[in-house]
Amino acid sequence: MEFRQLNTFITIAKVESFSKAAEILGYSQSAVTVQIRLLEEELGTRLFDRLGKSISLTTRGQRFLEQAQHIVKEVSQAKEIAREEEELRHPLHIGTLESLCFAKLPPVLRYFRTCHPQVSVKITTAPPGQLYGMLEQNQLDFIYLLDRPRHSKNWMKVMEQKEPIVFVTSPGYWGGRSRSIRVADLQKDPFFLTEKNENYRRELDIFLEAESLELALAVEIGNTEFIIRLLKENGGISYLPFFAVRESLEKGELMILEAEELQTVMYQQIFVHKNKWMSREMEEGIERIRGLS
Repeated sequence: MEFRQLNTFITIAKVESFSKAAEILGYSQSAVTVQIRLLEEELGTRLFDRLGKSISLTTRGQRFLEQAQHIVKEVSQAKEIAREEEELRHPLHIGTLESLCFAKLPPVLRYFRTCHPQVSVKITTAPPGQLYGMLEQNQLDFIYLLDRPRHSKNWMKVMEQKEPIVFVTSPGYWGGRSRSIRVADLQKDPFFLTEKNENYRRELDIFLEAESLELALAVEIGNTEFIIRLLKENGGISYLPFFAVRESLEKGELMILEAEELQTVMYQQIFVHKNKWMSREMEEGIERIRGLS
């Protein structure tokens, strides 16, 4: 029986939904389902009645809930006492994508600098394939990336959150044209795209090849911040993760173009090698990242 299984069980009982619990905890719904199945197998009893989309605690589940809450409370208090005895000071090495580094990690670095100044944080940016290899070689404490859902017997996934990929442009460039588009109608517009080894760029290329379409590639570069600046200053179109353009959208500097035939969803994910000892610095870094979305 694992602490996270108890925490997941308590969360499901509170919100009465596997999917809502998964969203709150930063897990996939399948991961939540597996945790509860393993817990029920270990206890030898069913904890939830499942009727369609509705769930409720069984009689034994209600009794176990009281015990689970007590255990979680006692463990949390014990952890708090232990943590109070030692300030965070060990180095932390995070592997991530350049786009996530620029858009997501500054608040995390600011937090460590302010609250745990003795922690030296190192960030390595690289394509996903290289990050996976570095994780396997124990060169990173954890990796934070954007990809299709990935799984490995050697990794623990501690976060998974949906992230849509969107076509964006500047209102000044787009003018009065409709926001509802067909990709085929964009072939004469200049495109500023990330390099081909970016996962969401690969998804776009696969679609274009399947539809026998070719875009007018004006600039190809891995730096999403530079692409966003080009969009604002020069016009054109790009295909980027929503998190990268959220601030510019809120300011009205960019706008989304809706392409019904291409709805790409990737996932922000954090992986830790299963043989890696989870330090307090790692826990704190992961928790801060999970709180950003």
